[in-house]
Amino acid sequence: MPNTYTLSTVGIVHSCYKEKFGIPRQPGLVKEATARLELLPPFNRLDTLDGLSDYSHIWIQFVFHACLTEGWKAKVRPPRLGGKDKLGVFATRSTHRPNPIGLSVVKIGRIYQEEKRVFIDLHGADLLDGTPVLDIKPYLPYADNITDATAEKTPAPTNVKNVRFSQLAKQQCENYQNTHDKNIITLIEQVVAQDPRPSYLTNQTDREHGITLWDINIKWCARNDHFEILCIESIQESQR
Repeated sequence: MPNTYTLSTVGIVHSCYKEKFGIPRQPGLVKEATARLELLPPFNRLDTLDGLSDYSHIWIQFVFHACLTEGWKAKVRPPRLGGKDKLGVFATRSTHRPNPIGLSVVKIGRIYQEEKRVFIDLHGADLLDGTPVLDIKPYLPYADNITDATAEKTPAPTNVKNVRFSQLAKQQCENYQNTHDKNIITLIEQVVAQDPRPSYLTNQTDREHGITLWDINIKWCARNDHFEILCIESIQESQR
């Protein structure tokens, strides 16, 4: 058996997540998150997707392309365990793997072609913009949904705090939605409610954080009993 294999990139993801910070730790947690999977040549043909519209969800195998230089670790500290306990890498979904391959199940929307470009709309994805895709497979509820499965170390997440918008942020978000026809308020609420901060900051309040979604930077902070969205600004404005 060979020790290495050559794989082809079949597609690339165009996502609302422009940086790693803020991406939910599992797919489906932020249902408002949208993305497009674009098939690349020679796979950019609608006949490669014939029959896929009969399914509601797909498995996506992809490369953690933003972590390629970080190497792998035998033991890691999963964020869901508070960043304290270590587990073997193969007992986690850490990005620091011998082979930097990820697996996500996402809901699909339209399958369509624009000129010679072929796309699949994705909903609830946890994929960074520019993610290379290695394979696509249909999700089969009778086989993939194991109702008696257990995961004692990783219970289902719960929203830590409510998300509130300052008057300025609320007005800015409403203006953005009217201009771009994107439900940015719900997207921000769902992303920030997951509390993307590293574990060592979870007890700190009033520290300003930033998350980039689509073409805007969201400034927010943790209060004692809620998260507050302070303001939003375009990427061009934030870089001035």
